[in-house]
Amino acid sequence: MAGRLLSIGECMVELMQAEDDLLRKGYAGDTFNTAYYARLFLPHDWKVDYLTAVGTDTVSGEMLAFIEKTGVGTGFIRRVEGRSPGLYMIHLKDGERSFSYWRSASAAKTLADDAAHLRAAIEACDIIVFSGITLAILAPSAVETLLLELRRAKAAGKRVVFDPNIRPRLWDDKHHMLETISAGARAASLVMPSFDDEAAHFGDADIAATIARYRALGVENIVVKDGPKGVTLSFGDAPLQFAPSATVDRIVDTTSAGDSFNGAFLARYAIDGDAGKAARFAAETAATVIQHHGALVSRDKLNGTA
Repeated sequence: MAGRLLSIGECMVELMQAEDDLLRKGYAGDTFNTAYYARLFLPHDWKVDYLTAVGTDTVSGEMLAFIEKTGVGTGFIRRVEGRSPGLYMIHLKDGERSFSYWRSASAAKTLADDAAHLRAAIEACDIIVFSGITLAILAPSAVETLLLELRRAKAAGKRVVFDPNIRPRLWDDKHHMLETISAGARAASLVMPSFDDEAAHFGDADIAATIARYRALGVENIVVKDGPKGVTLSFGDAPLQFAPSATVDRIVDTTSAGDSFNGAFLARYAIDGDAGKAARFAAETAATVIQHHGALVSRDKLNGTA
């Protein structure tokens, strides 16, 4: 059955390593990456849209053209005078990445400023995706505006998906960070955390503790990603399921490992409703993605996971 997925957050200009110490320009961001991979694997009768804000400058126009080229809809993206996209640079060492960011004038910080626009976009979609980074870049009043609309969507029976994607450098205060991440989870019907983040910042002793904490926040479905150790799924009253990670011959760039997993999982789960099958497919996708440079890997390089 056809549907519509909306991903909400920040798409940035990405500078990644190329040959001869050159840098290659791209466009990426956690929730956009998820939308990109969902679009690759969803049937053509599904729509995938992105909601953010960009500027009126040349780079913003180029970003919109790129997003449209991937097949992700831009109809919900607002253009804001005097703002521009954020920018980040990927630094790689032995396949692991670190980042430098320039985002003080990012237009995406205003993505929830038009409450009526936000509500209309969410009401038009069946699956809504957001992340801890989405919440981190917004002012407190904008966070509440977004969460209010997401709570309405959840109450209406829409699938609201939250990846906590905890990034402490984006937050001024740890307590506020953890409170806001928890509030984001309360607005969601499906949470997709990474266990290493949850252990480091919430102090979870094991995956069972992570699942129990999100259950206590009213989350019905939970997918806990644990890198090479695999994925644990807790869906409703069903028994826990485990999906192993896929074999990786050589790690090149882990930039979009979790995002590609999320997009592939949501696409496959939307198609047949089998969470275990979706997790295995998503693990294969992520394993392929991290063997290539950059956040967005082209469809031809993912044919083995189709």
